[in-house]
Amino acid sequence: MLHVPSLLPTAATAPAAAPPNVRTAIRHGGRYGLFALLLTLALLLQGCGGEGRTQTLRLAHGLDVTHPVHIGMLRMRAVLDSLSDGKMAIEIYSSGQLGSEGQCLELLQIGSLAMTKVSAATMESFAPAYSVLNLPYLFPDREESFGILDGPIGKEILADGAAYRLRGLTFFDAGTRSFYTKDGPVKSPADIVGKKVRVMGSAMAVNMIKNLGGSPVPISYGELYTALQQGVVDAAENNLPSYFTSRHYEVTPFYSYDRHAAIPDVLVIGTATWDVLDETERGWLLEAARIATDYQRDLWLAAEVEAVTKMKASGVTFSEVDAAAFRQAVQPMFDEMMKDPKQGPILRRIIKTTGD
Repeated sequence: MLHVPSLLPTAATAPAAAPPNVRTAIRHGGRYGLFALLLTLALLLQGCGGEGRTQTLRLAHGLDVTHPVHIGMLRMRAVLDSLSDGKMAIEIYSSGQLGSEGQCLELLQIGSLAMTKVSAATMESFAPAYSVLNLPYLFPDREESFGILDGPIGKEILADGAAYRLRGLTFFDAGTRSFYTKDGPVKSPADIVGKKVRVMGSAMAVNMIKNLGGSPVPISYGELYTALQQGVVDAAENNLPSYFTSRHYEVTPFYSYDRHAAIPDVLVIGTATWDVLDETERGWLLEAARIATDYQRDLWLAAEVEAVTKMKASGVTFSEVDAAAFRQAVQPMFDEMMKDPKQGPILRRIIKTTGD
């Protein structure tokens, strides 16, 4: 049996039948295996203390400190400190300090990190139920999406990750994603045909571009500005604050509101951490997450308005798009998911609830 040290005062023991991606990292070691080992030792040394010390949960993510989601996490930290009367604390590592989204999830699985924030698109590789949320044109509007995410269906999806040692706590708002291009606005699927479009490392994102007639090109977010500038890709897609803070508008000044995806961000805690928290501590954490989510969603709207105002002043062209033809083009993705024994029932419930 493999013993994996936890960041919490009580050590967590990882079962021998670790998930495939964890087994691979442990078996093959290499750069990531060494990274995980050194990170674990470093964080354990930082967390040493006597009986009754503050319980510190370490949270890592890849966003800039000015991002609304990061600011929402700061709110969560403050609320948790207040609710617990200083007995629980969150230590935040931003800007990818502890690795990519996938690496952070793997660190959660082996107990070397307490929490992380990832896109639901990343979660689909770890917990299949999240794939439903990545379908294009799934939600008719923002309020409908929150109704699903905050209700029984959303809670079911968050719980699905527990089988993979990843328990979802809440969904942060990540807005809607639309296309941005170099050579003119996207008005119909015909404007995607033949274009090289950067996508996230998500099967849903790849399939969406293929169904629209484009060529999906997975490129890391950090390399995308240069790829757009040099013509490696012709277009990309993202939400407004990310389009702005990345400065992608400087090289792709046409943003078309097709709003093809409302993929939320997910705050995830490893079960190696969750399982050693008592009911009171879990209650504090869930309440802090809920309060932070409401706060972050308000911040998001303000960030969108600020981003659009500043980019219009820089000459960016914003265009509204009739999404009906796009929705029709991706219908095969819905038909295929309906056949899946796990995802199909969830999708049917969402469609029934939203009345789409």
